[in-house]
Amino acid sequence: MKLQQLRYIWEVARHDLNVSATAAALYTSQPGISKQIRMLEDELGVEVFARSGKHLTHITPAGQAILQIAGEILQQTESIRRVSQEFRDESRGELSIATTHTQARYALPPVIHQFTGLFPDVSLHMHQGTPMQISEMAANGSVDFAIATEALDLFSDLIMMPCYRWNRTAVVPEGHPLASVNPLTLEALAEYPLVTYVFGFTGRSKLDDAFVDKGLDPKVVFTAADADVIKTYVRLGMGVGIIAHMAVDSVEDKGLVALDASHLFESSTTRIGFRKGTFLRGFMYDFLEAFAPHLSRELVEAAIKAPNREEREALFEGIELPIR
Repeated sequence: MKLQQLRYIWEVARHDLNVSATAAALYTSQPGISKQIRMLEDELGVEVFARSGKHLTHITPAGQAILQIAGEILQQTESIRRVSQEFRDESRGELSIATTHTQARYALPPVIHQFTGLFPDVSLHMHQGTPMQISEMAANGSVDFAIATEALDLFSDLIMMPCYRWNRTAVVPEGHPLASVNPLTLEALAEYPLVTYVFGFTGRSKLDDAFVDKGLDPKVVFTAADADVIKTYVRLGMGVGIIAHMAVDSVEDKGLVALDASHLFESSTTRIGFRKGTFLRGFMYDFLEAFAPHLSRELVEAAIKAPNREEREALFEGIELPIR
């Protein structure tokens, strides 16, 4: 059994059983990958992948168990590599982050700017996706950190830590009737078509829950994952936008009126997560503290050592999270 063979089956599974795509991603040949997988299966005496002709169709039950262990082995080899890098050159390396558009566009720029100034030899890689995609990338080791509001708590193999709380703002074109409603109410919002986030994005569930609790059935006419796209369609008159407060830009949002809606919805908490067993290099601790100042190295290490989610959450009780 070779480490390369474990990497091949892991990557094939990650590429939806597409051997050609896996070969392209690993800069090797398709026949070479197929041969190595067959050799591994022959050695183990079980099939990792079921086949129909030359095509892989699904992962076998034995393959599921093997892939889980293979993933853990590959993670440990990555940790060994990082340990050596940390002692060889603590300021050089790579950091991969997966997050949503709102975080990437509005929350992360000052943090990234500060971090790159301190660590110019660390290559940063940003991946955007849905909260579920983001969580999956962290859970399978494709990225180092996942930053999101939704879905992170669905993955038990992630260590999650709260960063900050935020709420919502309604945006309307200048002259809109709602601009003169003070205070804004859910009943008033429900009278107009709404433009907001796709379900599962950026605290959307808290928004839906607020209307349901009031017995209201709002008309959501357009959804998007991108706050800037939402604001574009609000300008076109499609409806009232409901976005994260941090996504309001007083300079760039000319022609729009921002209406505080924080009293209408329960606040949401953005969290950062990483896979259990991940070796955090020194600059990774620095990034965590730059993004959320209360996440000191001591607190992060305590979270890593916590035996379960309940005890990990208890570490953050009493900490006043900033509001953005």
